Amino acid sequence: MNGWTDLLSAAGSTQSLSLQHVISAMLLSFVLCSVIAKLYQVTFQSLSYSRSFVHTLILGGMITCMVMMSMGDSIARGVGVLGALSLIRFRTVVRDPRDMMFLFASLGLGIACGAGMFAVAVTGCVLISSVIVLLHWAPFATHRRYEAMLRFLVEANDDKARTDVDGVLAECCSAYTMLAMREAVQGDLLEYSYQIRLIDPSYQVDIVKKLEALESIAEVNLVMQRTTVEL
Repeated sequence: MNGWTDLLSAAGSTQSLSLQHVISAMLLSFVLCSVIAKLYQVTFQSLSYSRSFVHTLILGGMITCMVMMSMGDSIARGVGVLGALSLIRFRTVVRDPRDMMFLFASLGLGIACGAGMFAVAVTGCVLISSVIVLLHWAPFATHRRYEAMLRFLVEANDDKARTDVDGVLAECCSAYTMLAMREAVQGDLLEYSYQIRLIDPSYQVDIVKKLEALESIAEVNLVMQRTTVEL
């Protein structure tokens, strides 16, 4: 009997919070989440930037802080909040896993502030922010190969031009592969398509100039694919 009494007492227990504590927790969550949101804005490198997502990082942390203080140590309130949130369907798709981690960090800071663990919130924000800056500027996980698509026209039956092209490609590229060859201008010219990997990004100008300097070579086009490989 005493066990059931203790359980019901724990389920209905409440935590009295002063107005000063509530304001301090909400303001701290606002400041810390604003730091995370600003770092997200500064280090953003993808294509679809969303101003509303930056606002979500701040509002999400503050709302989570408020919910945590509302629940306190009451199991009944926790179950009620869980039931209320289960009725809400979040259909927004987070395409970038990095955006998801920023959102999770913001919610984590809100939970820490709402639980009254201010030292954990501040320390976590400082460490997470430091790691964000480090990963943004450090070459860790960088995988740039400077790949490109190269197209040009060569006079048909000109074996010397093909040899000269191979020499230029070997000089400027660490690897290259011919993707296609087709007739152009009623068979008078041949169009070659190469997938190349430059030794250095500065060679994208040199390779075009060297190919244009060759006789029997025309309409040299180079399209870099670096931005499609890594953002």
